[in-house]
Amino acid sequence: EAASWVFSGRSRMKNPIRNRSIVHLVPRNENIKTQSTRNEILSLGKFRFLSTAIVDDNPGKLEHEFRREGVRNVAIVAHVDHGKTTLVDTLLRSSNGGTDDERLLDSGELERERGITISSKVTRCDYKNTTINIVDTPGHADFAGEVDRVLSLVDGVCLVVDAAEGAMAQTKYVLSRALSLGKNPIVIINKADRLDGLSKIESGETESQLLDLFDSLGASEQQLDSLTYTLYASARNGWITDDQEVASEIAKKGNAGFGNGMSLLLDRIIELIPEPNVTSRTNEPCEDGSFTLSGESFQNDPFSMAAVTVGYDSYLGRMCTGRITSGSIRIGDECVVLKANSKAEEVEMESKEPKDTSSISGVFVNRGISRTKLEPPIGYAGDVITLAGVPNSIAVGDTITKAENPVEEALEALPLAPPILAMEFGANDGPLNGSEGSEVTPTKIRNRLMVETDNNVTLTVEKARGSDKTVVLARGELQLGILIEQMRREGFELVISPPKIMTKVSDDGKTILEPFEEATVDVDSEYAGYIVSALTGDRKATLLGIEDSDFGKSRLLFEIPSRGLLGFHSEAATATRGSAVVNHCYLDDRPITQLGEGLEKGKLISSESGKASHYALTSLEARGTLFIEPGDLVYPGMIIGQNAKQGDLEVNPVRSKHATNMRTQAKDERVYLQPPKKMSLEELLGYMGPDEMLEVTPSSIRLRKAELNPVERRKAARVKKQKKDALKQKIR
Repeated sequence: EAASWVFSGRSRMKNPIRNRSIVHLVPRNENIKTQSTRNEILSLGKFRFLSTAIVDDNPGKLEHEFRREGVRNVAIVAHVDHGKTTLVDTLLRSSNGGTDDERLLDSGELERERGITISSKVTRCDYKNTTINIVDTPGHADFAGEVDRVLSLVDGVCLVVDAAEGAMAQTKYVLSRALSLGKNPIVIINKADRLDGLSKIESGETESQLLDLFDSLGASEQQLDSLTYTLYASARNGWITDDQEVASEIAKKGNAGFGNGMSLLLDRIIELIPEPNVTSRTNEPCEDGSFTLSGESFQNDPFSMAAVTVGYDSYLGRMCTGRITSGSIRIGDECVVLKANSKAEEVEMESKEPKDTSSISGVFVNRGISRTKLEPPIGYAGDVITLAGVPNSIAVGDTITKAENPVEEALEALPLAPPILAMEFGANDGPLNGSEGSEVTPTKIRNRLMVETDNNVTLTVEKARGSDKTVVLARGELQLGILIEQMRREGFELVISPPKIMTKVSDDGKTILEPFEEATVDVDSEYAGYIVSALTGDRKATLLGIEDSDFGKSRLLFEIPSRGLLGFHSEAATATRGSAVVNHCYLDDRPITQLGEGLEKGKLISSESGKASHYALTSLEARGTLFIEPGDLVYPGMIIGQNAKQGDLEVNPVRSKHATNMRTQAKDERVYLQPPKKMSLEELLGYMGPDEMLEVTPSSIRLRKAELNPVERRKAARVKKQKKDALKQKIR
């Protein structure tokens, strides 16, 4: 009625079409030649639309989006232990980018000890005149923040799925993040040579699970089409194929005559993963409609790169790794940092002091685990590189740009999932403080934790109110356990409070919310009943489903409060003889749930100091399960075992047999002690009670009461009991 035509479509450019903007309608096959500044070209139906903003509204050149030819950026994502790091190692060997080492990328000491990937790593290989940047990511849910931050580097993902286990909790998380960002996945069903996996491939069960998962996560038609290019592989044996029958034959007869290695996957990456998306102000689309340009075409654009990892080298200075979004960078260029969500004008106006600028001293890339100089030493838009000599103020998520021709505002950072756990770190105040470590002061502990936040973006460090302790917010017990283990190996002595679940208030201010998680437990079928009883009892889980396999295994799916999972991993492993594998993934926040009282265990507490004696421990063995052995140092308030009954019990573990001149028939009797129960750091984090602390030193890990004075502990216990009784009376 307003005598206007209405058009709908998706803009390919960042620049908006404002009110009263001039819009030109041009036939599809007609060349577009205008003297005014262009904004964008869209292919819709039989026409191409060119929008040109009025000069008064938007002065200066506007940005166009292009593709950088000759480069592919891809991330390998998967659930823990599905074989993604082995796959990357095999890819590097296939492209002559690696050595014959057993594990190339999991090179850290803790990564090799535990057999998991802890931090994301970027490497590159050259294949068929194409540079392929590959990002290896952790598979454990506690390190999901590593996946979140590196997805900005890549234009597609390779989703690795275990043929036997299928889609797991972390598979759903990483796939949902990739799909929501518009990344096209290449699906790889790994471990296809195993009998249990082969049977599921032949029956189509694994592919059916993946199709349902894609559909439930709202995948687009183009993303669903990626399932038609599913690959079957055995990363450990170094083969991959797109034919299910060939995979079955190799699994049964071996891959002696199958010699393509991983070249098929490299071909698929080049074919299906798009070139990096690049913004440019100095280039315009070609007359033939092509949007793909070489790296040299972008060297006159303003340089911008978001820092994904930061570090320090004693020789090269401050370093950062990221993907160049626009422009180019070379040695000697002066750079400045734009903090996240800031603009260049704000950096100039926020203080009268000179800006924090520095000169780039090196441009590097990673090949395997080796950092090598980029030749020639210039990086173009679309490259994933490491810069040395960047300003000291840079942090993960900040944007680095040139001082002479900066970009107008910082690049947008991807949002991260919120932390779930909170713990307090403090200096060791026990009787043995300072005897085993070299870093013992609260200031040094806090400074070390602040340094950790440079790269570990999912960690938040705050000063505790009313004390000299430091509060650390994290995603899970394993993430905190890795951090504590790294600190104790560096010589730190510290005490740690029990982990507490982060709660928040609902929008209406009336309800307290706590995080809930989806937990998957794979266990021998004979122990399935115990797992269901343990989780649905005091831990308040809800059983969603049970799936039995032909190999004597059961998969149980639960929804459970995050508090209910604390300490369950070690409990399940002990009760099921190590057959239970627990995986979990954050769901959402729901009203807080009251857990049962049966989760608190009674403890055996030392009442004396000294070395534990064989004679004393022999008599204490009947009282419960011991955590120490003869010769271990103990002190009052230290927990030496678990009481067989409810409630704490103070005992004397240093008592020795009195020497007399009386002969007895039992003098030559030999007494045997059961081996003590030794728990790992992560197990102790979940085992601690609310009134306990963990004392960590370079050589020892001791569980103790937060209050070492037995008189004060009894007073606190009485107050706690009175509050509990009053609460019960109120409920009645």
